[in-house]
Amino acid sequence: MPFRLPAGDDRDAPVFAEPWQAQAFALAVALNERGLFTWSEWAATLSGELAKPGTSHDGGDYYEHWLAALETLLSEKGVVGPELVDALTKSWERAAHATPHGQPIRLENDPERIS
Repeated sequence: MPFRLPAGDDRDAPVFAEPWQAQAFALAVALNERGLFTWSEWAATLSGELAKPGTSHDGGDYYEHWLAALETLLSEKGVVGPELVDALTKSWERAAHATPHGQPIRLENDPERIS
């Protein structure tokens, strides 16, 4: 179910189609507030992602580019490299496949996770 703004006027339109989009948005805001990057850096990086070939013309992949921009900035700022992002992505995918339907996906469910 899409997240919606409070009722009133024409503000009933969905803001985020999925919870992860809201989380990605909040992460970018929090990292900016902590001074990891400026809004100018963010805008330039996101614009670069959106300008790449294959971008959906209907905006359906907007938050996928949002995530790619976050990954790029995290790498450029030396916070985390692409290898760790890839490893965590694969771990979450394995956890999702190992999680029973209807249960929350937790990284601890990754059968290859090293404690």
